[in-house]
Amino acid sequence: MTGKRSLFRRAAAVVSAGAAAVVLAACGGGDGAAGHDGHTAASAQAPAPAGQGQHNAADAAFAKGMIPHHRQAVEMADLAPSRARSAEVKKLAEDIRKAQDPEIKTLSGWLTSWGEQVPAEGATDHSAHGTAGMMTAEQMDKLKSASGTAFDTAFMELMVEHHEGAVAMAKTEQAQGAFPGAKAMAEAIVTSQSAEIAQMNKLLGRS
Repeated sequence: MTGKRSLFRRAAAVVSAGAAAVVLAACGGGDGAAGHDGHTAASAQAPAPAGQGQHNAADAAFAKGMIPHHRQAVEMADLAPSRARSAEVKKLAEDIRKAQDPEIKTLSGWLTSWGEQVPAEGATDHSAHGTAGMMTAEQMDKLKSASGTAFDTAFMELMVEHHEGAVAMAKTEQAQGAFPGAKAMAEAIVTSQSAEIAQMNKLLGRS
């Protein structure tokens, strides 16, 4: 019996050592191949410091431009529940807020991880910064003072222009950006906001 137990212990030790070797080999291979986010190999060849991700100046410009753009769209959408008359406009505003609020957080996270400045909150009129489709302070004040059908019309007319600006910015990111996440977001923006532009134009009676 003693001999059998001793043989069993030696066999168990061999199995354990083998399993540990497999685990170590798997860990080593994983780190060398892709890392946690799948971009380690590409990042090692890129000029950007490790951990920043595979991004370029167009990606940073896209995030910095889209954050204030989205913030203003959310601000416009927040006016709808108490001012809009049309149920369709209220639903559209809610859809815009639900889509763009999370994107603001994602874009801000990317900029922080890249060591870039996140645009400050507070200012409404960013049109002087060259951000496409942004409303002026005067346009925003006029929208805030409207209600009922007048609000519905003004909201959709301004939001069509706002969305067109976002689509243009997203198409620039698709053409010039490098960061996969930003390019994917840009594609989603083009698809969703183009559909909303078509919906609003239809509600406005435009061909």
